[in-house]
Amino acid sequence: MNRTTLSLIAATVALAAVTGFAAASSGGGEDDAPAKAAARLPVERSSLLCPSASPSDLAETAYGAYTPPSKDTEDGGTARLLPAGTDAADGTDQGTDKGKGDKGGDKQQKPVLTPKAPGKPVEGEADGADAPALIGTADGALAPGWTVQQTTSVTAGTGRGLLGLSCSAPDTDFWFPGVSTDEDRSDYLHLTNPDDEAAVVDVQLAGPDGAIKSDVGEGIQVGPHSSVPVLLSTLTEKPYPNLTAHVTARSGRVAAAVSAADAKLGGDWLPAAADPAGTLVLPGIPKDATDARLVVFAPGQDDADLKVQLATGTGRISPAGHATLHVKSGMTSAVDLGEVTRGEPGSLILSPTEDSVPVVAALRVTRGKGADRETAFIPATRDIGTRATVAGNPAKGVTLALTAPDAAAKVKVTASPGTGGGTATTKEYTVRAGTTLSVTPPVPSGLKGTYALTVEPVSGGPVHASRMLAREQDGVPAFTVQTLPDDRGTVFVPQADEDLAVLQR
Repeated sequence: MNRTTLSLIAATVALAAVTGFAAASSGGGEDDAPAKAAARLPVERSSLLCPSASPSDLAETAYGAYTPPSKDTEDGGTARLLPAGTDAADGTDQGTDKGKGDKGGDKQQKPVLTPKAPGKPVEGEADGADAPALIGTADGALAPGWTVQQTTSVTAGTGRGLLGLSCSAPDTDFWFPGVSTDEDRSDYLHLTNPDDEAAVVDVQLAGPDGAIKSDVGEGIQVGPHSSVPVLLSTLTEKPYPNLTAHVTARSGRVAAAVSAADAKLGGDWLPAAADPAGTLVLPGIPKDATDARLVVFAPGQDDADLKVQLATGTGRISPAGHATLHVKSGMTSAVDLGEVTRGEPGSLILSPTEDSVPVVAALRVTRGKGADRETAFIPATRDIGTRATVAGNPAKGVTLALTAPDAAAKVKVTASPGTGGGTATTKEYTVRAGTTLSVTPPVPSGLKGTYALTVEPVSGGPVHASRMLAREQDGVPAFTVQTLPDDRGTVFVPQADEDLAVLQR
């Protein structure tokens, strides 16, 4: 065998490990089939991006970061979260994020978070409207499963409430069912570019009558190491209460998230939904939800016919009057499910009635009544895969929802030590087929600060999960929900002997 062949093999393995944050599989999905003969190895580098937290001077934002301990990783590694516009190499301000009044230059920027080792969560904070968009990188032992959450409390004004978001990896394609350009809503699409070259992004809106024509949403420039907010109501001349936004990067890559602020119902972040699929799971509707609005979009050439079911603690049921849903091709449909959980927590499952087509979906969930209402969003999400991770959990007000849509499953939930001290603890849960198990997760003994949770499958079928944070704010039942897909800690790497056989042919 010549040296060129060996170099090709080495390059293939190295590239897969380094770029694992973009290629890691969620586990248990259809994409796993071609890689059955490949090995799972920890990623060697991760990238996470956080949008600017809030425009409110009353905002108080907490950040939590955590890397779970992983096997087969070497010691060492670095991780940090820097303001957008900062050169990651030397930490100097490059002046590319003009939204916060930066003048550029060589001002040294202090990282918001600097994790030191796997298994040890860290936290940071920012007050007011000065919290910038953040660009984070982690390598070595700190990369596999690195997760960052931001949680913002706003006590008054449009969009008041508890706003939470899992900072996300850059990508090129995003779906946001559930956005709005209604008069009471101010929805901003935040686009953050981690790279050295500018990204060009297109935003297409679709409503109840199909695609909405707009030249304004085409060719949006996002400069290197910068973040751009786009007010969605500027992309259409007519207000729409229920829309789907499709965001695509024609060059470069970005992270994308929507901040949705309602004048009457508070606000929260709407993360991107899972890619179009025939069956979708939206986990973690709280038991005291007073309203739930389902928004579904069919991106293909054919209509979608779906069964709508609620996975409760005892099994699947069909919401009264909404057992099925027909979604026309290229159009957005919205259904108000009302008090769908009726005092019992649950998760929504959408599945094809017969010959349906893939769809995207999200829920807007409301708690409280009258003027004391608050909303959160639950997009359809992938299952927990090999492991799911969420940081920034306080001692109280945390609820974990676990849904096994098909077969019964057992999962292991581990609470890390606290950011200021405490001892890790683990507990196993069994989720019956077709049900949702809602639990208060384990808390580390002697907890000081906040802690992280990891959820890992032990046996059985796939599990979908979400974490809810809840606290009362001046009589308002403020809350936010983050779904827990695979934390992208591992990547499939082809076996060298198989590569050799292919290259020798």
